[in-house]
Amino acid sequence: MTGYRILLPSEWAQVPLRHGTEEAVRSILADAYARIPSDAPTDKVNPYKRELERRFRASIAHAQKTKALDLYLPVKPMGGDFNLGASILVSESLVPRPSGRPQGASEPAEVAVQLLARDGVEDADLSSGEIDDALAVRREHVSKAAAKNGADLPSRRVEYIVSVPDDPDRWFVAAFSTVGGGDPRDELADALVEWFDAVMANFRWIRG
Repeated sequence: MTGYRILLPSEWAQVPLRHGTEEAVRSILADAYARIPSDAPTDKVNPYKRELERRFRASIAHAQKTKALDLYLPVKPMGGDFNLGASILVSESLVPRPSGRPQGASEPAEVAVQLLARDGVEDADLSSGEIDDALAVRREHVSKAAAKNGADLPSRRVEYIVSVPDDPDRWFVAAFSTVGGGDPRDELADALVEWFDAVMANFRWIRG
């Protein structure tokens, strides 16, 4: 069985989307509530808690619709504010080899076409290489706002699609999204994309 390890700062929390979701949500919310000053007025604290939980659970619900594995969110950003302006969604995808094609013979471009052409994204930057000795494809693009999907602002997105060791039909997908400072092409978004690239450079498989 193959798992994965992704190293993130303590400000980020993992929410498993298939098992243990509710326990993780309650723990994260309890931690967020504990950081509210004890002398804060109740008439302001209670609406804040309700809105915080609503936004947080909405993000989880949307992620679960994608049948993903895990969602990572920055729940303890600098300054103490709870921020959902960035996320990492981890999932897996199955891309069977063409009939008659031996294992490992698929070119990165072929894999990219099969995996990434499914959602109709255009004008994306695409590159390929290796991560922890596994074939990897990277895609970066700006996604338009889609209020019906909970995306009120356009976002900068970077996806890493990595071949699962010893299982060439399975692919690990890590999709990072940020709205930056309100503009997906601003300096904050650039810095966060650079940070995510560094995170994925340290990505490792857990073989066991």
